[in-house]
Amino acid sequence: MNSHKSTLAPGLYFVATPIGTARDITLRALDILSSAEVIAAEDTRSLRKLMEIHGIALNGRRIVAYHDHSGAAVRERLIAAVADGQSVAYASEAGMPLVADPGFELGRAMAQAGLPVTVAPGASAVLAALAISGLPSDAFFFAGFLPSASSARRARLEALRDIPGTLIFFESPRRVAAMIVEAQVVLGGSRQAAICREITKKFEEVRRGTLDELAAGLEGASLKGEVVVLIARGDSEKISDSDLETDLKAALGSMSMKDAADAVSKAHDLPRRKVYQLALKLGKDRL
Repeated sequence: MNSHKSTLAPGLYFVATPIGTARDITLRALDILSSAEVIAAEDTRSLRKLMEIHGIALNGRRIVAYHDHSGAAVRERLIAAVADGQSVAYASEAGMPLVADPGFELGRAMAQAGLPVTVAPGASAVLAALAISGLPSDAFFFAGFLPSASSARRARLEALRDIPGTLIFFESPRRVAAMIVEAQVVLGGSRQAAICREITKKFEEVRRGTLDELAAGLEGASLKGEVVVLIARGDSEKISDSDLETDLKAALGSMSMKDAADAVSKAHDLPRRKVYQLALKLGKDRL
C-alpha cells in the first residue's frame, strides 16, 4: 500500500494509546507507529496529533480511517496488506483497541484469515478506573455502555445484578445521574460505587460512596468529560427495613408502584408481595 520500509514482521499490531496524558504511551507503541508500513486508526486526527507530539513522522504514509462507518472495504484492504507481507498498526481513539472499539471485527477477521495478530498494550480506562476506585479488583465485569432508553437500561442492570464482581461501565456525562438512580433502584442503594471522570487529565475526579450517596450528590450537578462508573458486587447480608424503605422511596420517585416493587424485590431477592405491601404503605403515608 506504500513504499515505507519496516523493521517489523508482517502482521496486525494493535497499539494502545493514552486515555488522557500524551506521555502515557509505551516505547514499543512508539516504535511500532514509527515503523509500521500501514497505519489505521479509529480517529485519524487524534492519532496524527499524538504522533506529532512524540515526533513520529509519517514519511509518506497516510493514516487510514477504520471505524464503525468505514465499512468492510477498509478491513479487506488491511487484511490484504498483511497477507502481502506488510505490517499494519491499528490504534483506537483512546485506550486499548477492542475495548468499546471497532477494532474487534478487524482482529477477528485477521485471525480467521490465519494472519498474525499481536498487541502493544498500554493505557485502559477500565483498569485505570478500577485501580483508583477503591472497589474490589479480585473479580470484575466490563459491561460497556448501557442502553440509552430507561427501560432497557433497567433491564440490563437487572441482568447484571448477580454477577459476583465489580461492575464497570462507560457512561455519557449527560446520562450518568439517571444511570446512578436506576442502579440505586435495581441493584440496591447500599452498594459501594465510584464515578471516575477525566482519568489522567487535568480535571481528574473520583466520587466514591454508596449508590444512595452518589445519587444524592449528583442532584443538580452537571458532569463533563469521559466517565467510568464502577459498582461493587452485591452484599449477601439481609437488608434492614430502613434500607429497604430507602431503596423503595428512591424507586417510587421515578417508577410506578408496580414497577418499583418489582425492581426492589429483585434487587434484594425478597418476596414481591412484601415489598409491594411496603410500597402501598409508603404511598398512603404520602397522602
